[in-house]
Amino acid sequence: MLVIICKKLPKNGKKHANLNMQAKEKNITQLGFYSTFEEQLNHRHPLYILANKINWVQFEQAFGKFYSEEMGRPAKPIRLMVSLLMLKHIRNLSDESVVEQWGENVYYQYFSGEQLFANGAPCASSELVHFRNRIGEEGAELILKESIRINGKDSDEDQGLADTTVQEKNITFPTDAKLHKKIIKKCWAIAESEKVELRQSYPRVIKKLSIDQRFRNHPKNKGKAKKADKKIKTIAGRLIRDLERKLSPSSFASHSFNLMLFKKVLAQKKSDNNKIYSLHEPHVQCISKGKEHKKYEFGSKVSILVTKTTGVIIGALNFEKNDFDGHTLEPALNQYKRITGKSLKDVFTDRGYRGQQLIGETKVHIPKPLTGKATQYEKNKTRKNFRRRASIEPRIGHLKQDYRLGRNFYKGIKGDNINVMFAAAAMNFKRMMNKWKKIFVNFFAKYFFEIQYLFSGFSPKMNLKILYLTF
Repeated sequence: MLVIICKKLPKNGKKHANLNMQAKEKNITQLGFYSTFEEQLNHRHPLYILANKINWVQFEQAFGKFYSEEMGRPAKPIRLMVSLLMLKHIRNLSDESVVEQWGENVYYQYFSGEQLFANGAPCASSELVHFRNRIGEEGAELILKESIRINGKDSDEDQGLADTTVQEKNITFPTDAKLHKKIIKKCWAIAESEKVELRQSYPRVIKKLSIDQRFRNHPKNKGKAKKADKKIKTIAGRLIRDLERKLSPSSFASHSFNLMLFKKVLAQKKSDNNKIYSLHEPHVQCISKGKEHKKYEFGSKVSILVTKTTGVIIGALNFEKNDFDGHTLEPALNQYKRITGKSLKDVFTDRGYRGQQLIGETKVHIPKPLTGKATQYEKNKTRKNFRRRASIEPRIGHLKQDYRLGRNFYKGIKGDNINVMFAAAAMNFKRMMNKWKKIFVNFFAKYFFEIQYLFSGFSPKMNLKILYLTF
């Protein structure tokens, strides 16, 4: 606790400039006797506890098959790479930031298996990309499984809550004008890389038309912007046809996928299905979830499954297509059974899952009006269950805001599948870290605050608030 002692000002009203005693020099001649992290670090720190709770051996056994004993350069330790992926999502950091902070944070280093302080970065940030691609969805699901095991009895419930959300992709808001201009720029890049001389490249024309496209909502500029859109689309088609004529057979084969994609974007209309919304992420779906502030979201659908009482995430699954919510429940329950070997007895959902009543051994509960024959006890119990179902909504919000589910920066469908499981695992780990922190605070309060209350004017509740803020 910080105690501030104020001195009285002199009677003449003059303020003294120096009210604090000068700091004393520290004695640095005596060296410490501590040598390893286990002797130096606080054993009550949540990261220290988590490092000793996780079964790291299973990751080394599962991911060892991706490495060769005789070929290639020596790889980084598997525990180091897995811990960096965990820390990235637990602390909501980028690849570059987690690698940089690892060299500054001793708890990060102990969590990664180090016994002494290591100077510098543990690896290049790009190695995290290669490691994610190496372990794939199977490795991400193993990390999620370990996060469920860490939560112990809290994750062992026979009732769950289910809901879906959208995992937005890191793309700009798609418009036809943006896509057409990107096609033109990519055609320029292909022509430059293959040393093809285009009949006309239109750089000055595109610049002038881009100016005409501005302020399209103003009545005076609307017609001019529409003409500019049509002209840019025409130029994009000309460049594609010019490349198809002039590329050699081998070059055309290497760029055929992109050229087909460009032609599909130019041919699609407003009312078409399975439209392309991004050139570098063509699998992105347009999903409407009925939000007033955000009518459409561009990404992929995600199913989240949590325990009813404790809120541990026991299932996190990404779907490539914009499936009906009721069709996402069975794969989510299968994932839970694959991870834990158990089945849920009951699962509570919203009305988006209508049509589902029983999936395997699991009974699906969907809110609906109760008939007059139901007793008051049954009505109250039903209301209570579905009020509890709403508790999954803030958990999804925290997944998006704090654990990198709000915007997915990983590449492709594989990146979508991996990101959602990493985010769910990180939230489970953080849940236990917060629980250990709370246990320590309550332990401290029980044995020390009542004694402190006898010798000070502060109440135990005030001291508890101070400890929460300073811990």
